Amino acid sequence: MNSMRYDLAKLPIQSLLRPIADASAALTRLDERIARSNVGAGLLERQNFADACASLWLDGELVHLEDLVLHDAGADVRAPTHELTIARDVLRTRRRIASQPPAWVLSPDGLRTLRQAGPAARAWPGPSEDDSDAIDGGPIGGGESERDDGADANASDLDRSVFAEIDAVLARSAAAIEEAKRPNKVASHRAADTKALVYDLDWDEDARLDEWRDVVRQARELPPVLAAIVALDAWNELAVSQHAPWLGRLLAAALLRQAGVATGGHLVAVNVGLKTIPVDRRRHRDRGTRLLALAQGLLAAAEIGLKEHDRLALARTMMERKIAGRRASSKLPELVELVMAKPLVSAGMVAKTLGVTQQAARRIVLELGLREMTGRGRFRAWGIV
Repeated sequence: MNSMRYDLAKLPIQSLLRPIADASAALTRLDERIARSNVGAGLLERQNFADACASLWLDGELVHLEDLVLHDAGADVRAPTHELTIARDVLRTRRRIASQPPAWVLSPDGLRTLRQAGPAARAWPGPSEDDSDAIDGGPIGGGESERDDGADANASDLDRSVFAEIDAVLARSAAAIEEAKRPNKVASHRAADTKALVYDLDWDEDARLDEWRDVVRQARELPPVLAAIVALDAWNELAVSQHAPWLGRLLAAALLRQAGVATGGHLVAVNVGLKTIPVDRRRHRDRGTRLLALAQGLLAAAEIGLKEHDRLALARTMMERKIAGRRASSKLPELVELVMAKPLVSAGMVAKTLGVTQQAARRIVLELGLREMTGRGRFRAWGIV
């Protein structure tokens, strides 16, 4: 690692005073509104999904919100892409940070856990005992065939030879699977070569992380919003993580929560705000320009959150008026709670949560007046207009 240092001695404080004051006020106002609102939980869940999609957008990838919602619910319409898997990791990391005490994030245990976030390695599954029994013990044709007493011996010999060939194929397959499960030096070297093409093997992530933590310690004397944007800019400049560069933006949001700007489970949607800032300003060579862009991104995140809260509150009021006077057995009140908690719902999600058939789910979705958000004929999802 190059001896790169992030110097806090020459911060452009004068040009940042007004932007960080505006961002602090807006974030505090949003936090208070969420804490006192009956749609606060739904807003936080929507922010989680929107922030995960925006994080991929900032890194040059595109993930659709409906795909992420369905993937998170285990109702994928197709095999998940690599980008969708990363978006799910961002989503799960946000939820994990929000569920832990504020001090946990920067603790050694917290950072170690968050740095390990990523797709779980999938082992090659071997044949199960049930599968073996089904293959060895069950008849090939799906049932026992009756034979005439006068069947000739040549047919029996032919059957025995066929079964012997099948047994030989099964034995070779089992041996191949066992061989594949053993460590392979050639495969290991090939994987290492592939890793060297994608990642820098000399990247000292631990040293870069220690240097970033030192910046965070020095920034504790600064106002919370300024400390958060300095920490995020330092993460980007030091290039702490090769595998999860998006983690720095979540850590900046965690610093705001730790400082009391965002309380409870509120984790600022930093990625949503930064998405509104042009990339040439976010990655400018001049540090003052970058810090100003980050501060304006936090202000944009707060303003977007306030508008989304007001939209959800209005939508809930309208739906409650629509279901007023319904019979006690009506499923519409439960559907209202579901659509307030999720950005999108599918017929399968509604059927599973409410305990109805998918046909009934589609009917009550239309009865509530939800809008179809995907534009597809199949695998549709609905949300609040």
